[in-house]
Parts: sequence; C-alpha cells; structure tokens
Amino acid sequence: MIIIGDDWAEGHHDIEMMSPHGEVLTRFRVTEDVDGLEELLSEVHKYTTDDEVVVGIERDNGPWVTALRGYGFTVFAINPVQSARCRTRFSLAGAKSDIGDAHVLADMVRTDRQHLRQVAEDTLEAEGLKILTRTHKSLIWEHNRHLNRLRYNLIQYFPAALEAFPDLSSPESVELLTKAPTPSRAADLTITQIKAALRRAHRRSIDERAPKIRATLHAPGKLGLLGSLEAGHAAATVATLAVLATLTTQIEALKEQVTTAFADHPHAAIITSLPGMGPVLGARVLAEFGDAADRYRSGKARRNFAGTSPITKASGKKTVVSRRYVHNDRLLDALTRQAFTAIRVSPGARAYYDRQRRRGVEHNAALRHVANRFVGILHGCLKSGVLYDESVAWGAPARVDAMTERVDAA
Repeated sequence: MIIIGDDWAEGHHDIEMMSPHGEVLTRFRVTEDVDGLEELLSEVHKYTTDDEVVVGIERDNGPWVTALRGYGFTVFAINPVQSARCRTRFSLAGAKSDIGDAHVLADMVRTDRQHLRQVAEDTLEAEGLKILTRTHKSLIWEHNRHLNRLRYNLIQYFPAALEAFPDLSSPESVELLTKAPTPSRAADLTITQIKAALRRAHRRSIDERAPKIRATLHAPGKLGLLGSLEAGHAAATVATLAVLATLTTQIEALKEQVTTAFADHPHAAIITSLPGMGPVLGARVLAEFGDAADRYRSGKARRNFAGTSPITKASGKKTVVSRRYVHNDRLLDALTRQAFTAIRVSPGARAYYDRQRRRGVEHNAALRHVANRFVGILHGCLKSGVLYDESVAWGAPARVDAMTERVDAA
C-alpha cells in the first residue's frame, strides 16, 4: 500500500507519499492540471504498480478528486477541523506549512482511516444534481439578501411603499416601484396604472386593491428627503429591483432544471413518497446525501451526517445532550422544511411532534426530532427499495408513543 497526503491549494498540491509503516518516501509539489496529475502518477509508479493507493485530502469534489478516483485510488475526505487538531501531534508549538499539512494528512490516513469518511462513488447524475440544487438555493439566499437591502433602503426615504407593497418581491411591487421609486413620482401614479400592474400580475379584487394602494402612497404626514439624497436612494432602489428581477428569472429557470433532473433519478419516487417531500426538496436531499449504495452503514450514520441526531457529552457525573452545531446547512434546511410540512399532512409525524412539545421541547427542536425520524425512515426505504407507508413508519398512535419513549430513553 502507498499512502498519499495531499494538501491542496488554488492551482497546486503539496504531496507526501508514505509507506504503511510511516516511512516518508518522497515529497513534492504539482500543479492542478494534466501535467501535475501525470507527474503524480509517475511518482506513484516508482514505488508500486499493483498495490492499493490511499489518498487523504481536505475536499471531496472537483476535477482533481474525480481524476484520482478514476485511476482507482481510494480517497478519504478529511475535515479541515480534524486535520488542524491532529497537527498538534507533530508540533505543539503550532508550526504550520503546506508540506507539513500533507504529512499530517498522510499519517491520519495511515493510522485512523477507519474513522475517516471515504469519498463515495456517487453517480454523475447525483453530482450534476448537486451543482444544480446548490446553485438554485444560493440564488434564493441571494434573492432574500437583496430583498432585505431593498427594504432597508425604502425605510430610509419611502416608508409608505412598505405599507402599500407588503410583498416587495411580487411582480406588481417590482413594476410600480421601478416606475415610481420616489414619493413624489409615486403620487403621480394613477388608478389605471396601478390596476394595469395588478392585472399583469394576475391578482384578484383589483377594483378594491388599487384604490388602497394609491391612498397609502398618497398618505400625508410622511417625512421625506430632498434633492440628490432622495435621488440617490431612488437609484439604489431601481438597481436592486433590477437585480431581484434577474434573480427571480434565473431561480425559476433553475427550478425547472432541478425538477427535470431529479425526476429522471431512480431514487426520486422513493424520496418524494415521504410526506412533505416535493421535487425541489427531494432533489436537495438526494444531492446532499448522495446516491452511493454503501455510503451509510446504518440509519444512525445517515442521521449523524444530516446533523439531525443529538450529540451526547458525558464526563463523570455530568451528561449533556445537545444539538449538532456543525452540520450541512443546505441538507438540514431541506429536512427541517420537510418536517414542517409533514406535521400538517402526516398523522404519525404530527403525533410525534405533539409528543415532543408535551415534553417541553421548543418548536424548532421538535421539528429536528421529526426530521431525525424521517431520515431514518428514508434510509430504510432506500435500502429496501420500497415507498413510504404511513402505517409501517408510525403505526397506531399508541405505538408512536411507545417508540417515542424508547427514543427518549436512548
């Protein structure tokens, strides 16, 4: 066996090759391109042609990792926090260097690879879906940030707009604020213009809503700004609205691509059979979990990866059970959203949620409990290849209470 520690940076990799007994065979630096990969393979062939090659690196994706896996190397993705804490084994003074980090990674793989996470063989479809879902979610987050910036800007010079348009992202709000971004220009809007904007946005009760919007924009007694100060705020409003319009268009376009790509995956039917799991949430869950059959040895391993399971810290007479603060934000967000919907459509999930609330658990924590149960159920469904069944997952209410008691005790 040849063990490789790979400390990557933008554009290059520091490599250390080590024997199974801890002997350093060679150290060198390669560029992250075809020439660098060929140089790495050439060095590997100097020491072995048939033996297993194991690599430790602080990432689990990208063309470099894909290429290493393509050549048959076993790749372990090491969390940077783990490697940073392991560095003190070799330098109590806190010394750090790129080649030193490569040595740490190689030695971790040599001694502790049974505790490390191997990069699983996800399909190309799942990897592509992850890119789509992450980009889609990132654009949604960016849309929300720009909405907050727009709201803050309007508070400073045009608070009446916030009363007239409670939903700043709605089509009529974007159209009318772009047309009239200042109080003086908004006062010139006619009922006909407001009705036309509402009609293009396919709103109802147009005859009732249009006069209310106009009256709110014309309300007296509002403080205002003068001259270039108002003009500056107005320009910022128009620019932010343009960004929001572009983001909205791209979010909808990506949503269609996510839905289409997810529908073609073999696991789609099983994942969407769970209550509260639509095509977009299902695609995010599949992308973040991956579809490698042997990635998770048990439902507990999947729950730990999701960050829904609690963590116990016991020392002496003191035992503390708390939530996991280190987790995949995107995955936990999707699972929590599913749980929020599931407690309204699944009797079993609702009974389980109510049970947690009666114990004094807060709403968000109770949702994590529900999400944790659904992760275990999802794991069982995927392993056995069956669709979700409410009666099998939860059983009768008395059975749900009994299962909850056992989970609480554990």
